[in-house]
Amino acid sequence: MHFCCHCGGGLTRRVPEGDTRPRDVCDHCLAIHYENPKIVAGCLVSWEGRVLLCRRAIEPRRGFWTLPAGFMENEETTREAAVRETWEEARARVDIDGLYTLFNLPQISQVYLLFRARLRDAQFGPGPESLEVALFDEADIPWDELAFPVVRETLRLYFGDSRSGRYPFRSGDLLRAADGSDYRVRLLEIS
Repeated sequence: MHFCCHCGGGLTRRVPEGDTRPRDVCDHCLAIHYENPKIVAGCLVSWEGRVLLCRRAIEPRRGFWTLPAGFMENEETTREAAVRETWEEARARVDIDGLYTLFNLPQISQVYLLFRARLRDAQFGPGPESLEVALFDEADIPWDELAFPVVRETLRLYFGDSRSGRYPFRSGDLLRAADGSDYRVRLLEIS
């Protein structure tokens, strides 16, 4: 940012009084412009033992497979965001079973909240952000064509839990490896 969204004044990057981090501060009205992590909400949708994946029609990672998820909007709950994103990307109507995974991705300032959900019926199809949508058994998951590490980790956990029939909530961090090549997972909590 170069200009204040409140008064149009110029901004200076500095640590405001009483704060500990550099922020963009308006030189005229002294408004502090905070940059905070984005929340991504979505669903791991199941139907008769298979999971619903979308092939992305947009960047980043166009052409790769993902769970239906996206950025939360103002004035909606995380559940509402997950259901909306599932409809927008997969034209699927779902019933939420509960929050399944929460992953922090500090390197890109995002927090992922993925809910377990069930299709209400076998009706689904690509929305404007998807090239195609399909149900996959574990053996058929295109593991090398998954868009994001958080999707890979959530699916890995889900299929492991499917064998026991127990789906605990998990939270953790996806941390980029020192060489930047891939992520490592640090699970923090299982309940």
